[in-house]
Amino acid sequence: MTEETTGSTAADRHVRVVLVDDHRMFRAGVQAEIGETARTGVEVVGEAADVDQAVTVITATRPEVVLLDVHLPGGGGVEVLRRCAPLMAAAENPVRFLALSVSDAAEDVIGVIRGGARGYVTKTITGTDLVNSVFRVQEGDAVFSPRLAGFVLDAFASTDAPPVDEDLDRLTQREREVLRLIARGYAYKEIAKQLFISVKTVESHVSAVLRKLQLSNRHELTRWATARRLV
Repeated sequence: MTEETTGSTAADRHVRVVLVDDHRMFRAGVQAEIGETARTGVEVVGEAADVDQAVTVITATRPEVVLLDVHLPGGGGVEVLRRCAPLMAAAENPVRFLALSVSDAAEDVIGVIRGGARGYVTKTITGTDLVNSVFRVQEGDAVFSPRLAGFVLDAFASTDAPPVDEDLDRLTQREREVLRLIARGYAYKEIAKQLFISVKTVESHVSAVLRKLQLSNRHELTRWATARRLV
């Protein structure tokens, strides 16, 4: 299923939500966008910036829906899902997860869905669509950004395990994000803004990627990424 855009609000409904993302400014932005309960029906009952915090807050608050970033300190969103599996499987009031990430990589989408998330939307989603997606997940629906739904269908239609790419596995999750954005032609400043990091940090990640992949410049990096269909 894909995101739906509607003009209605969720003011006549109520859902308790926990925000899990390692960027404080992004959490504040989401809170401001959807957390006005009287208008949206969304009550943000907790926040977390890493895996341990997330498990603690989710266990303590038992929200209906968790908005979960894929890349987190401590093991990532998949680790949060693994440790919260009993809460997802609860017979009464199960906790449901909706991935909300800057990444639109197939392996990230498939990883969290296999981990138990009910959907995956990217951070380009509008506030209205995000509210609608949260309520749909609360009701048990599966929600995906349009482009990402195909990844899930392809993955679960095949019984073959995805091939292991040893070169790609050398990179951290953040390095993969920077790699994809560089390959798509983004400038360092644009990458820094999108990932909520400094330009200097972007430069450090690019240097690490080039070193690990034994490449000389961003042009070679783009060709490498394109050949692996990462762009």
